Amino acid sequence: MTETTMNLSESDRPMKPAMWRGWRRKCPSCGTGPLFKGYLKVRANCPVCDEDYTPQRADDGPAYLTILIVGHIMAPLILIAFIKYRPDPVILSSVFIVGCVALSLFLLPRLKGMLVAIQWAKRMHGFAEDS
Repeated sequence: MTETTMNLSESDRPMKPAMWRGWRRKCPSCGTGPLFKGYLKVRANCPVCDEDYTPQRADDGPAYLTILIVGHIMAPLILIAFIKYRPDPVILSSVFIVGCVALSLFLLPRLKGMLVAIQWAKRMHGFAEDS
């Protein structure tokens, strides 16, 4: 594959719009069809543009990124809340457990959508073939 061919194949699938569509849990190709069948189950194909999603391999990546982000946001907040306000430990743990779970549930499908979109934009795995 020449450099010109490589640049052309990368330019017809721009990364940023695909990632934004994945974040919104929409098809990375058309941006209108839903990416998920349920909470985390990726559809076999897009109901609007018929893009095939079966080559996606998100696996444990979204869960790892979710834990990483939630930990980096909540750990400093727990420390600040503990030092500044000195709440009862039961109240502190209850509030931050709810916060961690809520943030995790919010981020997990969005990060999975982004990872599927990155795979689509970079033509990874079986996304290389045009449909």
